[in-house]
Amino acid sequence: MTRLAKLLKDGLFLCAFLVLSCLIIAKIDLGGGSSIAGPFFAIDGDTLATDGERLRLIGIDAPEKDQTCGGDGHDVWTCGSVAREALSKLASSPDIRCAGSARDRYGRLLVDCRLGDLDINADLVRRGMAVAYGRYGGEETAARGEGKGLWSGPFETPAAWRKARGIGRAGDDAPRAAISLEAIAEWIGRLWPWS
Repeated sequence: MTRLAKLLKDGLFLCAFLVLSCLIIAKIDLGGGSSIAGPFFAIDGDTLATDGERLRLIGIDAPEKDQTCGGDGHDVWTCGSVAREALSKLASSPDIRCAGSARDRYGRLLVDCRLGDLDINADLVRRGMAVAYGRYGGEETAARGEGKGLWSGPFETPAAWRKARGIGRAGDDAPRAAISLEAIAEWIGRLWPWS
């Protein structure tokens, strides 16, 4: 084996080792996350507030407050208000807990919320109150197949609705650029959701 071939082989091994190390570090609970107990105020179908802190439910995108759905022979309904009310009912419990470690570009903490054993983020998608946004594809497929919530008739996705009105919220739950293990872990977790 020539010296150049050996250097290339060693270089590839080192790169693979570094990638594997990053993946392992990303999966470790780094303890840098925040856990906040409710009750919370639902601002809309995917955003909560408490004591001056705003929380964005990660992996979902709910209709905006003023958004309507339906038409084309289906009843028109205020899907944004209905989605907000669905989250509000869950968020008003003192037993709700939300946890996250990254923030979006607006400074909101990106969170997964639970009420006992119930994964609230997944539940909202499963009930058709939000669409999947990087996670919860199975829940969205089930809601669509059963014609639940948003899937009961025609609707614009929340992202398309915002874009048509010049409201810039695309990619809201993308963490701000930061060189931290928590940011790397969140980014890798989005690419390969192991849990």
